[in-house]
Amino acid sequence: MDLALEILPQVLVDGLVLGFMYALIALGYTMVYGVLEFINFAHSEIFVLGAFVGVEILLMLQSGGLLAVIHPAAVLLLIILAAMVVSGLAAMALERVAYRPLHGSPRLVALISAIGASFFLQDGLRLFESLWRNTFYLNYPPLDFLDRTVPLGANVVVPVKSILVVVTALVMLWGLNLFVNHTRMGAAIRAVAQDPDTASLMGVPVNRVIATTFFVGGAMGGLAGVLFGLHYSLVNPYSGFFPGLKAFTAAVLGGIGNIPGAMLGGMVLGMLEALAASYLSLATDGAFGAEYKDVFAFAVLILILIFRPKGLLGEKVREDRA
Repeated sequence: MDLALEILPQVLVDGLVLGFMYALIALGYTMVYGVLEFINFAHSEIFVLGAFVGVEILLMLQSGGLLAVIHPAAVLLLIILAAMVVSGLAAMALERVAYRPLHGSPRLVALISAIGASFFLQDGLRLFESLWRNTFYLNYPPLDFLDRTVPLGANVVVPVKSILVVVTALVMLWGLNLFVNHTRMGAAIRAVAQDPDTASLMGVPVNRVIATTFFVGGAMGGLAGVLFGLHYSLVNPYSGFFPGLKAFTAAVLGGIGNIPGAMLGGMVLGMLEALAASYLSLATDGAFGAEYKDVFAFAVLILILIFRPKGLLGEKVREDRA
């Protein structure tokens, strides 16, 4: 019991960081679903694309000797902006090529297209990196200031890179909420999400709004990819599978299509994972270890969805139309 109480503060901090990481990825899922009521299963590869954009820029700066010259904050801003732009544009291209021609088709058709796009992007990244660097397992060059730690108490130490994840996620949630609720494009997104046919009759450019939604969702994924790479260092074309699956779970848990719900779902899932990874072994006398954390987290998810199928904050869907 003493050990459990001793490690609890650090476990909560780790769960918080993991939860915000899932929440950033989940924002991409929930943005697209809120407008199209469609799950973009290629979003995990958009996330990985952002991670690769970040590592490639860092490696090029390192090889040119510029990484030690340019201020670390400027380097960080550069890779974040580049990853957001590239991932956002990739998501727009994906919508134009793989999804837009299928508008009006059964949802299963679009779902199959999304899965195909996911494999295409995954293997495309692997092919490019194999030709470019002869390997597709890349390590992020270290940025020294991100490896510093901030003590929050006797038993809690938080790396600066973890603080970066939390702060960035909160800023993005605030910015996204501001964009959706207080701008003309945000009003157009809400109109298309409510009723695309009526929005079109009122002069809203539906296809442009959908493309913008994919760009914003992709940019969130690219940002999460960079933060993931900085936090865990190693990235490869398959790095997005489990984080993407868990972020989708977080979006469903919070209420798919609900932006605050995506953040809440990420936080709940991250906390569940951290608590399970740290306490399962203690509670079962070593019979179950940290490797069972996913089983525990998804079991709790199933229970929540049995009793509250629309998620913690409710699912946002279009109103039924005659």
